[in-house]
Amino acid sequence: MRSRFFMMPTLLLVAVSLFGATPDMPRFDWQNFTVENGLPNDHVFAVLVDGDKVWAGTENGLALYRDGRWKVFGTADGLAHRAVLSLALDKRTGDLWVGTMGGLSHVSAGRIDSYTQLNSGLSNDVVYGVAVQGDYVWTATAAGASRLNMRTGQWSLFNERNTPMYEIWTYAISVGPDKVYYAVWGGGVLEYDLKTERWKDYNDPDGETEIVLFKDQGLIHEITTSVSYVDKTLWVATYFGDSRYDGRSWHNFMTKDSGLPSNFTNQVRALDATRAWFSTDKGLAYYDGTNWAIYRPALDTGKPEMYVREEDGKITDIKVDSAPAHNYVLGIDFQGDDIWAATAKGLSHGIRKK
Repeated sequence: MRSRFFMMPTLLLVAVSLFGATPDMPRFDWQNFTVENGLPNDHVFAVLVDGDKVWAGTENGLALYRDGRWKVFGTADGLAHRAVLSLALDKRTGDLWVGTMGGLSHVSAGRIDSYTQLNSGLSNDVVYGVAVQGDYVWTATAAGASRLNMRTGQWSLFNERNTPMYEIWTYAISVGPDKVYYAVWGGGVLEYDLKTERWKDYNDPDGETEIVLFKDQGLIHEITTSVSYVDKTLWVATYFGDSRYDGRSWHNFMTKDSGLPSNFTNQVRALDATRAWFSTDKGLAYYDGTNWAIYRPALDTGKPEMYVREEDGKITDIKVDSAPAHNYVLGIDFQGDDIWAATAKGLSHGIRKK
């Protein structure tokens, strides 16, 4: 029987693959970290990977995982505030920039220096997002955007007076070689063109803040939480679904017509123009451009769950023995083929199965 199978014509093998097999999606063994094994707090807002180092921003300090051990930094070490909301790496120097509820902190060579409204040009002490682009550090705060020129020490402020920003609660940033994008909570997306130094805004065309009326006509909603700009393609996360914009047309994703496990999305991280990861309040989702994979503790039983949703809507459960620490996922980062996930009840390390 086996020999006859392998002698099947090539065309028939392709047909079996297309119509009978489940798409090959990433699978992981999950290892979860909580206060019981080193984290300073189970509520993890952000995670950042730097080679063999993993940084976690928690509700009670900044944590560093290296060589199987945790080291915690708090306000006594110079951190601006104990609640760490965002993280960014300067790949040229290895320095870490830390957005907190009380200012922006700079971790360099074992020293922590902090910037606040009182001692710098930071527009607000609540720093939801931070990103490094060459000599510039961009911040998203509760009262507009700020940019620090690390070469000159000069700050630039961006708000409703010098941008199209009609809502100043900036939430996240994504930087590219030619553009900078801001997610403005309640104000859509702002684009900054590095060459022209001009701002442009993208808003929900139906102007409806409660529901989504039109499909694929533009940004899906004004309440944006995350942006990811890769390969000249913009991905946007909102609390009402997600959007992808290739510079010419928009495509929106919602639970009713995709594999997205929830429209309430905290972060989107694009791999390229077609693939992306989505951190939602009902699990972690991966989109390969056609199919979806969802990783989470089952919503009803809490048992480890993974399933694949194909383009035609077919859903296949995948047997797994582990899952991320919690369904509420706030963000991710990558370590080679592995993935790290910040959740509301711990930090999760997904070790990729070969």
